[in-house]
Amino acid sequence: MGDTLARKKKSIWEKIGVWAFVIGFIISLIVSIVSPGGLSANLAVLLAILGFIVGLINIADNEVALYLIASVAFIVSAWAFWSMMGAWPFLKTFMSAIIVFTAPGALVVSFKALYAVASD
Repeated sequence: MGDTLARKKKSIWEKIGVWAFVIGFIISLIVSIVSPGGLSANLAVLLAILGFIVGLINIADNEVALYLIASVAFIVSAWAFWSMMGAWPFLKTFMSAIIVFTAPGALVVSFKALYAVASD
């Protein structure tokens, strides 16, 4: 019985993490359509919080290295793409939103990795 409850709790947290990712992506897309001039501070904070949740909940210990490599590659390439999109404000805002969403998750996971290395 306790094992079933533990699985349900884990399942709920996994769903929250997945929904945080989906919502963050959708908000990034909607903001870029509605406000191609840039992100408001409130939306940036919301995206950062969602990214933090994704990094905290979704990434298992065995996925840390892959997630960090993918996050760094994604953030760098999104920033490079962002710098070229001066003529297309929609894409520039979308790249900004995605970077703001992705970076906190990478930060949390990198702290997890540092803690794991330091605690050994």
